[in-house]
Amino acid sequence: MKNIFFFIGKGGVGKSTTSSLYSIKKSEERKTLLVSMDPAHNQRDIFNMKFNQDITKINEMFSIIEVDEEYWIKKYLSETEKEIKRNYNYQSAFNMGKYYNILQYSPGIEEYALVLAFENIISKHTEYWNIIFDMPPTALTLKFFMLPSVSKLWVEELIKLRKEIISKKEIISKIKFGTKKIETDKIKNKLDNLLKRYSKIDKIFKSKRTKINLVLNYDKLSFRESLRIKEKLESSGININKLVINKVENKDYIKEIKEEFEHDKISIYPFSDINLSGLSKLKEYLNRYKNEK
Repeated sequence: MKNIFFFIGKGGVGKSTTSSLYSIKKSEERKTLLVSMDPAHNQRDIFNMKFNQDITKINEMFSIIEVDEEYWIKKYLSETEKEIKRNYNYQSAFNMGKYYNILQYSPGIEEYALVLAFENIISKHTEYWNIIFDMPPTALTLKFFMLPSVSKLWVEELIKLRKEIISKKEIISKIKFGTKKIETDKIKNKLDNLLKRYSKIDKIFKSKRTKINLVLNYDKLSFRESLRIKEKLESSGININKLVINKVENKDYIKEIKEEFEHDKISIYPFSDINLSGLSKLKEYLNRYKNEK
């Protein structure tokens, strides 16, 4: 089974830079894939390269993918339209594509698109031992992690409701026809499949082989937001694996962070006086501070 790493945190703390450095380091040992999930796609500037949804090989051990959120939103809407047409013939003329400009802004659609992309990447790219995700800022990332567990609860209630509806239909059928009508319930089957799917993703998020690295700087906003992120995730049963303190200039304040994040492992990334742009500069930084990790 592959190792999955997430780099999360407040916007601007250095998730893209630290995930890039970490990916390069991990690729020295095993095949590693870095996935840019942040719509800002800062990896382009960090590596001075253009990326897309196809694999871009940096070398034999290290590759990068850039998730196109709009593509996954369109894919989701297209699949939803096909499902409607398959199950409801009277809606066969319905064309969701015409309403894309509105539907793409529907509540929840961004995080659902990211979950679709996540599922595709971990199932498709099995040759990589490490898959590292550079995540969007806090709000979208938290919704992404919460979506499977919240959806599970919602689907479980829908399944209960569907069972009641089926039970009542069977009673009516028995009274009307004198025999119990047995048929495959497409809606319940669909709900059962959704429940399995969300349960699988939720299990991955909570697996010991999934490591969530919370990136922060030593400033009040970053510090407080990191505490809120930790509390939110832990309330859903998702644990932070490691704190990544970026742009460290003075180690004296590490003590204060340790007091607030008492049981968390800490990784330090010193402030860089060189411009971390291009593979050679990133490797130079890693060689300079190799004892810090």
